[in-house]
Amino acid sequence: MAFVEFKDVSKGFGEGAGRQEVLKNVNLKVEEGEFLAILGFSGTGKSTLINLIAGLNLPDKGSVTFKGKPIEGPGPERGLVFQSYSLMPWLTVQGNIGLAVDAVHKGKSKAERAALVQKYIAMVGLTPAATRRPAELSGGMRQRVAVARALALDPEMLLLDEPLSALDALTRANLQDEIEQIWEADRKTVVLITNDVDEAILLADRIIPLNPDGTLGEAFKVSLPRPRDRTAMNHDATFKKLRADVTTYLMDAGIAAKVEETRKLPDVTPIHGVPAVVADAAKSGIEERYLDYSQIHKIYPTPKGPLTVVENFDLKLKKGEFVSLIGHSGCGKSTVLTMTAGLNDISKGVIKLDGRAVEGADPERAVVFQSPSLFPWLTAKENVSVGVDRVYPRASQAERQDVVEYYLERVGLGDSMDKAASELSNGMKQRVGIARAFALSPKLLLLDEPFGMLDSLTRWELQEVLMEVWSRTKVTAVCVTHDVDEAILLADRVVMMTNGPRATIGKIMDVNLPRPRTRKALLEHPDYYAYREELLSFLEEYEHGAHKKKAA
Repeated sequence: MAFVEFKDVSKGFGEGAGRQEVLKNVNLKVEEGEFLAILGFSGTGKSTLINLIAGLNLPDKGSVTFKGKPIEGPGPERGLVFQSYSLMPWLTVQGNIGLAVDAVHKGKSKAERAALVQKYIAMVGLTPAATRRPAELSGGMRQRVAVARALALDPEMLLLDEPLSALDALTRANLQDEIEQIWEADRKTVVLITNDVDEAILLADRIIPLNPDGTLGEAFKVSLPRPRDRTAMNHDATFKKLRADVTTYLMDAGIAAKVEETRKLPDVTPIHGVPAVVADAAKSGIEERYLDYSQIHKIYPTPKGPLTVVENFDLKLKKGEFVSLIGHSGCGKSTVLTMTAGLNDISKGVIKLDGRAVEGADPERAVVFQSPSLFPWLTAKENVSVGVDRVYPRASQAERQDVVEYYLERVGLGDSMDKAASELSNGMKQRVGIARAFALSPKLLLLDEPFGMLDSLTRWELQEVLMEVWSRTKVTAVCVTHDVDEAILLADRVVMMTNGPRATIGKIMDVNLPRPRTRKALLEHPDYYAYREELLSFLEEYEHGAHKKKAA
């Protein structure tokens, strides 16, 4: 008998014409002690599926059973960890975990319950923070409390609904390792909802994709031996094949085909454009040092004295080069980017673009932030027009609209350009942000973790959109990221930064992969995993801030 079983389950929401069918005829068996990962795009019904197991939703059709009995509501035998932590803000770490212990172990003495609380706190490595309240904890620490609280209920089954998706890459990796260790020690049945292929492969015995139409896809068995080590897996042929198979399946199932080009970009000179003869004269001198960082420092005053965040950042970019900046949280990546944008003063040194020192913000340096900061009451077209009208003052209104519509079509929003920003999904809003940046015809494109707030599958799609549009303009670009695969996919060179404070360039890696690049082609290229290994090894070396390297 299966531990959990779905038989012909369908679930939808809404009434009449507005009704949306989320899950369709789902048949699924989860065995006792199994670690199952459900993988899929945002909006495919992953959370609905786990809510049916938790008893927070009931099926419209079919049945969901736990150990042979119908699930009719929540129960302590099925512990749930959400994406958001849902902690009691007025209680300490031990107080939050104590709620769960008290609920399950009413018959035990106060001392016995206190010992159990300490056991679960220690299990997730939070003993030093036991008396702190949630507001005093980082996101990773808060999610550790949520995991400990679920474990304290001593459930027969653990349900993890994208528990790590809001965390930075390093914290996420550390918690993945802890979840695997906890599972190994106890072998509870686990269902993990995730949109991260690597997370699914690292943790699961079996991976089942959830298709965009609400049906389950083919199951992938994960036969890699445990414990699984990220760096070691990078050399494993079984891992590489599984990763390529799962990625290809998901992309074939859900990533929309590229938009066919129906527009030609009008021949309009932007405000910061220069006459052809001037550009030709400057070409030989500026081509090699088009963007020039010279001995850049960023120093903040503090009550304890000056704090050097970035030190001696020295880098030269050729015109048309795409560079990725990568490093752990707090290494100064975004500080370098905001100084380049003119949004943050340079303490020492100089940044030159096309031979001129950067001073203050300017549309010649277009920035795409993690959150696109659109005007919610304006349409997609109007949001892009705001910058275009300023940059092309001598163009006709029709020419400016052609620029706007060309880039919105290029990012796949041809059918949505007249929708208000408030009606767009997060992924669509970021597409508008990308279109707006390119429409400014900038000399330099700056990307500050532009896909960091999106699920990894939407991120793949937008990375390819970005690459496709960039390949037409070849604008010089700098992208801050913590995603190893994103850094390799986008860049001609990856600049690796040491940990802060006093962060600097630790290593520079040339990426000699053919363009145009796609994720599928990357996974099949014989050199891809060597580049990945070099980046992972560098990040692992600096994981605990034990090393400091000077730029070469």
